[in-house]
Amino acid sequence: MKKDIILKAENISKQYRLGQVGTGTLSHDINRWWHKIRGKENPYLKIGDTNDRSTKGTSDYVWALQDINFEVERGEVLGIIGKNGAGKSTLLKILSKVTAPTTGSIKFRGRIASLLEVGTGFNGEMTGRENIFLNGAILGMTKKEISLKLEEIIEFSGCERYIDTPVKRYSSGMTVRLAFAVAAFLEPEILVIDEVLAVGDAEFQKKAIGKMQDISREGGRTVLFVSHNMAAVQSLCTKGIVLQNGRVQFEGNTEEAIQFYLKGSAEEFVIADIADRKGTGIMKLRNISTFGISKGIMPQIGKKFVMEFEFDNPQNIDSDRIKFDFRIDDYAGQRIVWLSTTVVKQGTKGNGKIIRFEIEKLNLNKGTYYVTTHLVVDQELSDWIQHVFSFDVTEGDYYGTGKQVSPIQSKILMDYNVVFV
Repeated sequence: MKKDIILKAENISKQYRLGQVGTGTLSHDINRWWHKIRGKENPYLKIGDTNDRSTKGTSDYVWALQDINFEVERGEVLGIIGKNGAGKSTLLKILSKVTAPTTGSIKFRGRIASLLEVGTGFNGEMTGRENIFLNGAILGMTKKEISLKLEEIIEFSGCERYIDTPVKRYSSGMTVRLAFAVAAFLEPEILVIDEVLAVGDAEFQKKAIGKMQDISREGGRTVLFVSHNMAAVQSLCTKGIVLQNGRVQFEGNTEEAIQFYLKGSAEEFVIADIADRKGTGIMKLRNISTFGISKGIMPQIGKKFVMEFEFDNPQNIDSDRIKFDFRIDDYAGQRIVWLSTTVVKQGTKGNGKIIRFEIEKLNLNKGTYYVTTHLVVDQELSDWIQHVFSFDVTEGDYYGTGKQVSPIQSKILMDYNVVFV
């Protein structure tokens, strides 16, 4: 079946000169012009460092993006993920025609609406109502088309009381509410959204994600979505690309893209030399590994979670003589959960050199957690270490609804049914 491609990026690269407002000096511009009229390549395309914030670099030029290629079909929701500085926002600005690429081209069919930064395209001196008409006109809508959608936009934004007040008096949250409502309800063929939705409160974020699902699945429109919220990406997007140092490192389905992004975020802790511990030391904790669905994958809400504890066991003490517990605390030191080898059926028995705890569906909410370990051999304390290490849990769609529970509301998530009788 023939693909209905609505947007295609071909060999997109973007180069910046560090410390300069423009492209460089007058001599650089003349040199570019001289090469161009002779039919030669821009000489500054051959120089420049990779977009890596962790290195100092040797050139005044940096490639924010290099050789980006992808295509999006009509009705797809493309998630663009990556660490800070990976080039996500630069890519969206090029797609939105806020800035031009150094090389390459964007081909698309239809109107593009962008929501990149709070208040982009808004005039602070104009009222909310006037800005709706202004933004609609920029998108190519007629005054009649905007008027038909006006009440829906105002109602969705929740800014009805202040709609005739100048936007400069709006909070950042109110501004982004109105900006999103304009972009979503004026029916562009392509909607480009940056992390800006994080400015809104939890209630509005749920509304916004629901609206994006509606316009993509029912309206057949295309959404390009940048976010660090993996639960939102997981529930909303049909496809994902991962950017790293200005290059596309992975392109595929959403779940695989998220796991690729989280790869390498798991942690290992060598703790054999920790002195602040109690016990006889007949057995001692040596190493700890934490990971998600596989080695090297960061723990994620609702996914498999594994903790491996490796011990120094010079006497080859059998597991029947060992009792190992650990507790997980939150950042405030409050105990969240306690796990022990004595209360569950053990899968296998051995000489106690490695103990692995497996949780099939991690129900800890997003946050940082601290672990205290307690090892007993023949009913005598062998090794105890308080807050020996910490681990992070990232977002995930635990309930399969695309909605998150704030860590403030609940540290623990659980499966349940709601029945109206």
